[in-house]
Amino acid sequence: MTRFRLMRVLPFALLPLAAGATVRAAEAPHEGRAVNAGQAGNPYPTWRLGPGKDSRDFPIAVWLQDPKNAARYKAAGINLYVGLWKGPTEAQLTALKAAGMPVICAQNKVGLAHKDDPLIVAWMHGDEPDNAHKFKDYWKGDVEKIKAAWPEIEKFKPLGPDKPYKGYGPPVPPAWIVRDYEAIRARDPDRPVLLNLGQGVAWDGYIGRGERKGRLEDYPEYLKGCDVASFDIYPGCHDHAAVKGKLWYVPRGVERLRKWSGDRKVVWNCIECTRISNLKNRATPGQVRAEVWMSLIHGSMGLIYFAHQFKPAFKEAALLDDPDMLAEVTRINRQIHELAPALNSPSVPDLATVTTPDDTVPVAIMAKQVDGATYVFAVAMRGGQTEAAFTLHGVDGGKVDVLGESRTLELANGTFTDAFKDWDVHLYKVVP
Repeated sequence: MTRFRLMRVLPFALLPLAAGATVRAAEAPHEGRAVNAGQAGNPYPTWRLGPGKDSRDFPIAVWLQDPKNAARYKAAGINLYVGLWKGPTEAQLTALKAAGMPVICAQNKVGLAHKDDPLIVAWMHGDEPDNAHKFKDYWKGDVEKIKAAWPEIEKFKPLGPDKPYKGYGPPVPPAWIVRDYEAIRARDPDRPVLLNLGQGVAWDGYIGRGERKGRLEDYPEYLKGCDVASFDIYPGCHDHAAVKGKLWYVPRGVERLRKWSGDRKVVWNCIECTRISNLKNRATPGQVRAEVWMSLIHGSMGLIYFAHQFKPAFKEAALLDDPDMLAEVTRINRQIHELAPALNSPSVPDLATVTTPDDTVPVAIMAKQVDGATYVFAVAMRGGQTEAAFTLHGVDGGKVDVLGESRTLELANGTFTDAFKDWDVHLYKVVP
């Protein structure tokens, strides 16, 4: 989930069983153009015991938190736990059940004993297998094992007993992820399997992938080993100049996962909400809001907040100790829950278009129609200011309610305009 890997990825067999810019839909947000994105609708009824089956539910999770804080997270609009430290254990599941908090957890012996319990809504398939793994720990210092797993790596780095790895070896091979996914599904076909990938999904230059740095061809293969694909990158508190402050890396990864899976996998993503390890930079509450809506507008169907802090002192639940961020996250989550029926409905790509004076501050949008109302969700994809002109096709007049902002705009001949400042999010509802 960060460079401090909190869940170790192992082959499943080793786990204990007795873990003027015009909209053009195909263009990517990181290229600086306006986008009309979205997704095909609620995918969760596919699984008998999966998450979000009701159209009024939208998965908003928190990563690897102690069940004792479940009630506090629930009050902040969190409706799902992802990952349990060294779990699941019976005590952890009992505490989550008491709080009414569903969970995605490892399929260990305790988890399988609760196979018929709707508290568990999906199985966790490890964390960041696409990142380099320690040579002595994960790879057991065995060069021959690496050569067998990654025969193509010999093209990039000499291998052999006389040149052993130092520190980190390569990532987990996609074929192993697929193999273990099939084993998880064989034991329980009634729930989806979640795989969380690292920041290499969005950042080609990420050195943490070792020899597979920039090898994007790995990712379509990884995605064959899951039902729900997630990833994490945290530009607000990132310390590398290539990513630092560039919030659009978040929707870039969402778009890539959708593209690499041919939209056949459900896509989620992780959201930063603490400084993690950066003592100088962190995302502001407004930037977190932007990352959330960039993600949703580009087709993410579930969010996972990363609430840990490692520096200057470790705090597992740092989000809960930050009143300003917690208030904004709560506001964001409540608004998502209110809009869940729209978010879970199919997007209507030809319903709305947006133009801006130039590509300096592009605006991305997603359009929906539910119960006779038209929704347009919009976010500025860069810092700076711009004026966006929206055109609704087939909706001529009426009032535009700017949700959560206590203001309305006039819709004339199917068009309205609005101003955007740094990373602004505006959510519109039009009732003719």
